[in-house]
Amino acid sequence: MSMNGEYLRLTPAELKRALADAGWALELAEKAQDEQDEDDGGAGRWFSTGQTWNLLAFLLRRARFPVDLVFGEETLTEEDWGYGKPRYLTPERVRLAADALARTSYDRLVDGVDPAELTEAEVYPLIWDEPAALDWARDDFGSLVEYVRGAAADGDALVLWID
Repeated sequence: MSMNGEYLRLTPAELKRALADAGWALELAEKAQDEQDEDDGGAGRWFSTGQTWNLLAFLLRRARFPVDLVFGEETLTEEDWGYGKPRYLTPERVRLAADALARTSYDRLVDGVDPAELTEAEVYPLIWDEPAALDWARDDFGSLVEYVRGAAADGDALVLWID
């Protein structure tokens, strides 16, 4: 079984409801995942970075990205949604992330990264035997940028978790 980075867009009113009823939010996430069209250009409610989540976390941390765009920043619930608690970003933090992503290219993120660093840091999954492995998350990063940009444009919050 693999570990995947998951995202759910919520309006501010939905975020308020999710904070009061995390079970409702989990049901919404599962429904959105079942209904998601992968070619929606980032406009969908649910999004996944698949197994690239840990590489993206490493690269964004290394670049001192101002928002935790992989794990979220505030706990939504103490319940486990897969591999830990879901966390969220407020609409304001989503806007900050979108603004910062507009100035962040994938090439900039991987510039100077030695695949041995990823192996040493035990970045999941451990596939860092060759430099070309760094391109593995390029498409997922581009899709994440579009997804966050769409959420920010609509004033949405994001719930994030590893499943």
